[in-house]
Amino acid sequence: MRRASDAERARLNDTFAALCRIESPSGRERACADRVSEELRGLGLDVEEDDAGAAIGSDAGNLLARLPGARPQSILLCAHLDTVPPLAPIDPVIVDGGWENAGDGILGADNKAAVAILLELARRFAGAGEPPPVGLELLFTVAEETGLRGAKAFDRSRLHSEFGYTFDHASPIGGIVVAAPTYDKIVAVFHGRAAHAGVRPEEGRSAIAAAARAIAPMRLGRLDEETTANVGLIAGGSSTNVVAERCSLEAEVRGLDEARVDEVTTELVDHLHDAANAAECDLDVTVTRLFRGYRYKPNAPQILAAERALEACGYEPQHVVTGGGADANAFYAAGLPCANLADGTQRNHEPGERISIDALEGMLEVAIALLDSAAAEIVAA
Repeated sequence: MRRASDAERARLNDTFAALCRIESPSGRERACADRVSEELRGLGLDVEEDDAGAAIGSDAGNLLARLPGARPQSILLCAHLDTVPPLAPIDPVIVDGGWENAGDGILGADNKAAVAILLELARRFAGAGEPPPVGLELLFTVAEETGLRGAKAFDRSRLHSEFGYTFDHASPIGGIVVAAPTYDKIVAVFHGRAAHAGVRPEEGRSAIAAAARAIAPMRLGRLDEETTANVGLIAGGSSTNVVAERCSLEAEVRGLDEARVDEVTTELVDHLHDAANAAECDLDVTVTRLFRGYRYKPNAPQILAAERALEACGYEPQHVVTGGGADANAFYAAGLPCANLADGTQRNHEPGERISIDALEGMLEVAIALLDSAAAEIVAA
């Protein structure tokens, strides 16, 4: 198989560090999008930016670039430009053979590692005498970290690929996500009645007490092997001497079985209504399905191609069932089979986030091999 050169590996690391230095929390991806567009246009590629940014409240849209291949068919490779909010300046440094943030905050390897890899693939083939073995559609999305909103807003009809890949699962290289969850978000606001807590407490209706009454009977955590539920945010009240007039909470339900997610979500919403009625409070509650889950058969073309690519690079393929979502969920829901591959990142969304140089360069090798294996899979089909 074709291997990355020393120059490509060095450039990959330089690009990765430069991208990490560009802060791009969800909704503020403009600087990172401009850098990626500049790189691609410098290679002679057309870059199309959609209007998703305006629709979802981001300052940038999704970016799409194409490279023709030796065959008319193509595959999608997708990376997201946004990160969770950085809580410290990002200063990438190499420690013990891996990239880390010198500050006490995220590095941004989720998903700047994938962005750097896609740019390096574009450099390898753009203007080269030999095209890639299969056409490439390179998509860089926004607002992935806030519910896959960029990918969900993207017009699927613009893509012509047979199937696709994201590199966005924080585990050792070799993992292929074959099942990912359906995700419901629940937002509830209790409206009580304010009163002086020391003088007329009996005239008040505590929205905080109502929220507590709702949460107490909820079954939270891991409910079974495939289903989780969590209350992650709660806020309310104005002062210790005022019976709380308002309290809000946010919860989620994730599961591989969509019917089971429906069941648990209904259960949590019932607890919210029961508590509001018991506390004589009003309740506003909304349930949003942020993304649908998927489960692929072991012989799906994108799974078989990924297995061969990993094996060619010396990694042992492993089928992974995850409780996390990725842009792959959005493309599946839109009718495009898309597999999410483990990328070797560690401690994503945390201070101490890290990716080893071996993993970063290894995923470039996997991406190169993926083109050959995807082309073979398309021909075999």
